[in-house]
Amino acid sequence: MRLLIDSLAVLFGAVPRRAEPEEYSEAAKAHHELRNQKRTPEEREHIKADRRHKAAQPKTWRIRRWIVLVVVNLIFVLSYRFDVQLVEGAWTGSRFVGFHLADLNAALQVMLAYKQVLINLMIGIVTIFVGWWLLGGRTFCSWVCPYHLLGEWAEILHLKLAKKGWVKHHDFDRRGRLWLWLIFAGLAFLTGFTVYETISPTGILSRALIYGPGVAMLWVVALLLFEVFYSRRFWCRYACPIGLTYGLVGSISPLKVVHDASKCFHDGACRAVCMVPHVLEPTRKGHAFEMKTALGADCTRCARCIDACPTNALGFQFKAIGKPK
Repeated sequence: MRLLIDSLAVLFGAVPRRAEPEEYSEAAKAHHELRNQKRTPEEREHIKADRRHKAAQPKTWRIRRWIVLVVVNLIFVLSYRFDVQLVEGAWTGSRFVGFHLADLNAALQVMLAYKQVLINLMIGIVTIFVGWWLLGGRTFCSWVCPYHLLGEWAEILHLKLAKKGWVKHHDFDRRGRLWLWLIFAGLAFLTGFTVYETISPTGILSRALIYGPGVAMLWVVALLLFEVFYSRRFWCRYACPIGLTYGLVGSISPLKVVHDASKCFHDGACRAVCMVPHVLEPTRKGHAFEMKTALGADCTRCARCIDACPTNALGFQFKAIGKPK
C-alpha cells in the first residue's frame, strides 16, 4: 500500500521519496554496499564496453512502438476514407464494429458538462478501462497517442540542437498537470462545455488525420516548437490531463516495467532517454530498497529505458512476478 501511495504522490507531482533505512531489504543493503565500493579500471572499461554495445544495437522496442502507433492511427484514417466502418470516430470517442469506445478523460469531461451519467459512455469507459488496465495505463500515451509520436520527433530535434548548444531545456513544476486536470474538470462542470477538448493536441491531431486539418493545428505546431526550442517534452511531462487520467489506471495495472537492482550499475543511461525520469528513481545508486522494483504510475511503458539499459536491468513483467523479459 505504501508503494501505491508513493507512486500516486509522484504522479501528482511530488518529489520521489527516499526510503527510510529500515525499509531496505537485506539483499538491497548488501547490493548497495557492494556498488559503493570503488570500481576497478577493468570494471569501468567493461561498463563502457556494455554501453557502446547497447548503443550500437537497434532500438527494438521503439521500432515496434512506432509501427503500432502509425498502424493504429492509420486504421482510423482508412476506415473513414474508404467508409469501411470498422472504426468510426476519433480517439476522444469512437465505435469499433459498432461497439462504443470512449477515452476516459474525454468521457469524464462530457459527463461533468452534462451532469449526468450517459449509458453509451459508460459502456465505452468500461471497455477502455479494462483494456488499458491490462496494458498499463499510460501505455495509451506512448503506443497510440498521435501527439506522442510528434513530440518524440520534436525531442530528437531538441536534443540535436542542445548538443550544439543552440537550445537549453527548461524544467517546469510537475504539479501543474494536476492543477490543469482540476481546472478543466471544473470548467466542464461550470460551463456545460468540454473546454479541454478544444485544445487537446491528442484530439486535434486525431481529428485532423481523419477529417482534415483545421485552424486548431496552429496550436499543435506552437506546442511542438515550444518543445523543440524551450522545454523538452513539455506537454506530456508537465501539462497533459489525459496522461494523469491514464496514470491513475496504470497505478493498479498488472503490467509494469521492473528494475532489477542486481543487474544495475547506475550509469543513468535509462534516465537520459526517459520522458518521465522521476519514475526511474530506483535506478539511482542507493535508492532501490528492494532488489526488484516496479516503476511508478507515471511510467508510459514506452520501453526506451529497456532499449537504453546496457545490462538489461529493466524489463516488462506481468504482475511483477517472474523474470523481466
